[in-house]
Amino acid sequence: MKIGLFFGSFNPVHIGHLVIANYMAQYTDLQKVWLVISPHNPLKEKSSLLDDKQRLALVKIAIENNSKLKASDIEFKLPQPSYTITTLIHLKEKYPEHEFALIMGSDNLSTFHKWKNYEEILKYHTLYIYPRPKHSGEAYKQHSQVKFVDAPVMEISSTFIRQAIADKKDVRYLLPDNVYEYVKEMHFYKKRKQLI
Repeated sequence: MKIGLFFGSFNPVHIGHLVIANYMAQYTDLQKVWLVISPHNPLKEKSSLLDDKQRLALVKIAIENNSKLKASDIEFKLPQPSYTITTLIHLKEKYPEHEFALIMGSDNLSTFHKWKNYEEILKYHTLYIYPRPKHSGEAYKQHSQVKFVDAPVMEISSTFIRQAIADKKDVRYLLPDNVYEYVKEMHFYKKRKQLI
């Protein structure tokens, strides 16, 4: 099975993430998309990040009715900080029957050459690139392992949503209904210190 890995903090998961993940599962040759929740980076301030398990729970309820999407906590069990190459090697050992590809925005592609062992990632894995404003990914346009996908351009960010919640704004249309209800019920992101 060909699986697309969509890495992120998902803090919180929002409709932009889900539109991209579902588009990749529906309109490319990827058979499934795994949303891989990144754990706390021990080198970074974590006050803005919900607990790993809470972010995983939000992703699980967001995609519970979509058989083509799956929430993955694979990086929770790996050494920190997590490098994509380490995760890919681990997944290949654990699921040798699957082929894994990466899903990323064209903004991440512009700094991809700075990733650890990026050449090895490109050698063995296809990158599925969705458009981001002001980032064309021009340097990789001709690369055989890089596929540009004409997915919708999403300009919603988790940072904006966290700020809006703290400012007591209504964010119900930016989150799936069940995620919105859970975030509201748990009073997530209401404190200013969670915005950094």
